[in-house]
Amino acid sequence: VQLQASGGGLVQAGGSLRLSCAASGRTFGGYAMGWFRQAPGKEREFVATIRWSGGSTYYADSVKGRFTISRDRAKITVYLQIYSLKPEDTAVYYCAAVRGGSWPPTYEYDYWGQGTLVTVSS
Repeated sequence: VQLQASGGGLVQAGGSLRLSCAASGRTFGGYAMGWFRQAPGKEREFVATIRWSGGSTYYADSVKGRFTISRDRAKITVYLQIYSLKPEDTAVYYCAAVRGGSWPPTYEYDYWGQGTLVTVSS
């Protein structure tokens, strides 16, 4: 399984950004796809997850209302739309995939992408 995250960059506070995660290497029925982030000097934290087949979603409390996770099954890509960006959203964002397990999966993932850096200026 390969996961390629992209879409990060430098954005002003209040702006929006859409991150993409292109997945390949297998079919993802039965998988959940997730986004995590790691801010400078902090531990990696869970952001959001989506079931590949059914599309159910789950978000960390800290991002509810501003982040939207979605997937395009034809393009085998997962997205993370971020609205109203804040300086504290500055982090490297990682996409990940996990097969099966309990729902929602918030920390144990099998495959990880390389991360994309989001920097929010005030």
